[in-house]
Amino acid sequence: MKKLLKTQRHDTPHWVGNGFPVRPVFGYNDLAHSISPFLLMDYAGPAEFTPTEERRGVGEHPHRGFETVTIVYSGEVEHRDSSGGGGIIRPGDVQWMTAAGGLVHEEFHGKEYAKKGGKFEMVQLWVNLPRKDKMTKPRYQGIPSAKIPVVELPKGAGTARIIAGNFSGKTGPTQTFSPINLWDIRLKKGESAEFQVPEGHTATVFVLEGGNVTVGDDGKISPAEIGVLETSGTSFKLTASKDQDATLLFLGGEPLNEPIVGYGPFVMNSPGEIRQAFQDFESGKMGSLEKIAGSEY
Repeated sequence: MKKLLKTQRHDTPHWVGNGFPVRPVFGYNDLAHSISPFLLMDYAGPAEFTPTEERRGVGEHPHRGFETVTIVYSGEVEHRDSSGGGGIIRPGDVQWMTAAGGLVHEEFHGKEYAKKGGKFEMVQLWVNLPRKDKMTKPRYQGIPSAKIPVVELPKGAGTARIIAGNFSGKTGPTQTFSPINLWDIRLKKGESAEFQVPEGHTATVFVLEGGNVTVGDDGKISPAEIGVLETSGTSFKLTASKDQDATLLFLGGEPLNEPIVGYGPFVMNSPGEIRQAFQDFESGKMGSLEKIAGSEY
């Protein structure tokens, strides 16, 4: 049974644009080497937004060398990018954008959500690409909640939505460049569940809500905290607190074991590739949203 090695949290939020108050849970300069292929996690919210006609979010900016994964729990996110991808991501939906060789994109609150306001909560991950795939063509996967299979955990302990990878005979709809498991887990208060993963894969648990969650017999992960499990072993057990249901996100995958060199919005394998990324962006090689059909605004 896997043990909890360490936890990490960041309680000081910062604003990304004017729409996303995020806590940087980890980044490509700290945990990324030990939880490959995951590079970064931003936890936005939970926050309350008042109704507005204003366009809240973050404008056009570039990426190269990895994928962004946006999981919406409350509110709405509108996305469009220079490869032609885009759409509205609503509660339960997932956006899996492959920046790869380079693109620019924008992210704003959905128009209808902005008008009515309310709770906003989302997670955004950066997922590294293998060296051989870093310069492939960008792509966009908009994954509605209805297409994400749900596994009922044994003894009525809760559920697991399989966004990517496999669990208990269910396969997630996401196409990935390396083996990845990404599961949205809900555990009922006081209940436990055991999960199976491949030997040698990284294994990380993020707690969104529900008090302390126990890993194994005594490891504790608090809300807004991420826990890194050992890579040895093929199973782990999670137990929700006795007085609250828990909302969890499991991240696991086959380590890439390649250099990670990141600067700002680019993550490559060498400093020279980072310099080239900036040159390509500045020369317009990553495209422009001006040539893409307009958003709902």
